[in-house]
Amino acid sequence: MSAEDPGSEIALVTGASRGIGAATAVALAKTGVHVVLTGRDTKALETVEQTIFEAGGSSTIAPVDLAEPDGIARLATAISQRWGRLDILIINAAVLPQLTSVADIDQRAFNQALTVNVLATQALIANFDRLLRKSENPRVIGLTSNVGQKPRAYWGAYAASKAAFDVLLECYAQETQNISKLRVAIVNPGATRTEMRARAYPGEDPASLKPPEIVADRLVSLLSEQFSTGHRETVNQP
Repeated sequence: MSAEDPGSEIALVTGASRGIGAATAVALAKTGVHVVLTGRDTKALETVEQTIFEAGGSSTIAPVDLAEPDGIARLATAISQRWGRLDILIINAAVLPQLTSVADIDQRAFNQALTVNVLATQALIANFDRLLRKSENPRVIGLTSNVGQKPRAYWGAYAASKAAFDVLLECYAQETQNISKLRVAIVNPGATRTEMRARAYPGEDPASLKPPEIVADRLVSLLSEQFSTGHRETVNQP
């Protein structure tokens, strides 16, 4: 990691190698935010970083596998040493296990989903809470799914992980609302043209879906607003 203008806001975006995460990272960088890009695919992260640089923005690549117990802690240490704070945390990375009946859920795949979608979320909060509190305007946005609140047949594994994800963020919002400046929002991106969506709905026409940039623009807009902690919304097709 290289030092950047300390006057710029620092944002961490998980799952920044493609889809909504990549689009959000690019959109944030265009507003002058320095974006820390995390994901497992280094080459894909480099492509996003190049897009940011070509648009005049700044970013730092930090390849991290959220399923690794120490990866998040090492990332927090690196950000602390370089910038001493974190202004924005976008929790976007998620794993979609195979859609199947609850009775037929593959335990290994379910465990991976719980690790990335739930345990890593708690680890991100645990490791970055101190750095967020050092910001003058700390915000956390978690990307969720409507199946977390409205369960659907054959979506049990993913829905359960997203329900737990939502609860963690809602509890965190309540725990911090009276003792810090931190604000937490949970955003459902809705039907969006992503690889995950294509795997879940292989027969769907991607042209009928909004692009990730629509979601990214809304997230950037939300970050500029004085939303109340615990805020929830769905990004609909414009």
